[in-house]
Amino acid sequence: MFQKKSTDMLEGSPLWSMVFFAMPMIIGNLFQQFYNMADSAIVGKFVSENALAAVGASYSLTNVFICIAIGGGVGSSVLTSQYLGSRDYGSMKTSVYTALTSFFAVSVVLAVFGVSASPAIMVWLRTPANIFAEAVLYLRIYFVGLPFLFMYNVLASVFNALGKSKIPLYFLIFSSILNVIMDLFMVMVMHMGVAGVALATIIAQGISAVISFFVLVRYLKGQPEQGVLFDGEMLGRMVKIALPSILQQSIVSIGMMLVQSVVNSFGSAALAGYSAGIRIEGICIVPMSAMGNAVSTFTAQNIGADQKDRVVQGYHAAYGIVAFFGVLILVILETCNRGIIGAFLGADSTGIALSTGVSYLRFMGLFFTMIGLKMITDGLLRGAGDMTVFTISNLVNLGIRVAFAFLMSPVLGMPAVWYAVPIGWTANYLISFCEYRTGKWRQKQIR
Repeated sequence: MFQKKSTDMLEGSPLWSMVFFAMPMIIGNLFQQFYNMADSAIVGKFVSENALAAVGASYSLTNVFICIAIGGGVGSSVLTSQYLGSRDYGSMKTSVYTALTSFFAVSVVLAVFGVSASPAIMVWLRTPANIFAEAVLYLRIYFVGLPFLFMYNVLASVFNALGKSKIPLYFLIFSSILNVIMDLFMVMVMHMGVAGVALATIIAQGISAVISFFVLVRYLKGQPEQGVLFDGEMLGRMVKIALPSILQQSIVSIGMMLVQSVVNSFGSAALAGYSAGIRIEGICIVPMSAMGNAVSTFTAQNIGADQKDRVVQGYHAAYGIVAFFGVLILVILETCNRGIIGAFLGADSTGIALSTGVSYLRFMGLFFTMIGLKMITDGLLRGAGDMTVFTISNLVNLGIRVAFAFLMSPVLGMPAVWYAVPIGWTANYLISFCEYRTGKWRQKQIR
């Protein structure tokens, strides 16, 4: 069984190889977004508009840490995919163990820092005074559960690199259902409000992370050859891939965090509508992100097998897939925006919250194909280990978004925050595409 699964990305139609590989990730990540979204929807409907704003006040920051975990897992799993493609199972196991131990240590350090720095962070983000205490409480509880979040996402990336993308899907479905049940219990029965939804997320992710870990360990023990628990030299090669991958995965959230103070300055009502909008954006980005990760794994495995022409075929096929998803998202957001935002808001919500969220979704719906193109092109460069231009293009993306939001918000108001987004995506794509066209990625090798 292991042998068959290891060749899934190396044989057959590149298009269908990536579709079948990406679909479990898409479904799984949708469940993850839904359970992240549940916090906002439940407190918005059953607590208050201010509670929704309190959860949303730190959304961009918490999303940075989610993306660090995802990016670290995806980046480090490039090595795992290449070792899998070349049938070096001992090194493959070592890369998995090294990634898990390293990112767990990082998560503990970040958790300690986050718990102590939460009030200062919320001050820096100019959180409205009427929601400040609840926003700090939510953020502190979130940081306590950060190690579970990291392990949960890194383990999912490892399973994907091994060609076992259905396993994270099963755990995501389980944890999503558990999280929603816990959210409703904490809010409607225990009346814990913002603290309740934060605790529900920790419990759901913690249980899933622990079970996932034991499933992975059992699976690896049944495979050929032996690995070691930690390899410093391999960690160095892993960091070379993981750090730019973390940057790529978190670039949107870093930009959102840096302009969060701009959003917060418009008051809690506008913040509530914006919070609902970015939760929906997170769902819309899921298929694009999954395709980027699929192209990355596809590229890494085929370079490991010395099938570089097949990489080009897969990249071209990915264009059609992201275009399909982009059109589908556009149609849904243009026709259902008011109902979608209304699902987050209770009877006491203001018109400002609704209009802010609707405006955000109607504009952003026009540009999700572009982020798909950006992500698949970045995915190819990442999978090949061509990291220099990859990093530059993502930094340009970030710089444009931050500069435009700060400079233009006094003129355009809050919409300046989302006007900057497609400009940054487009610049990122064009730079990465030009690097792809040079063909330098063909000469890169990580192992």
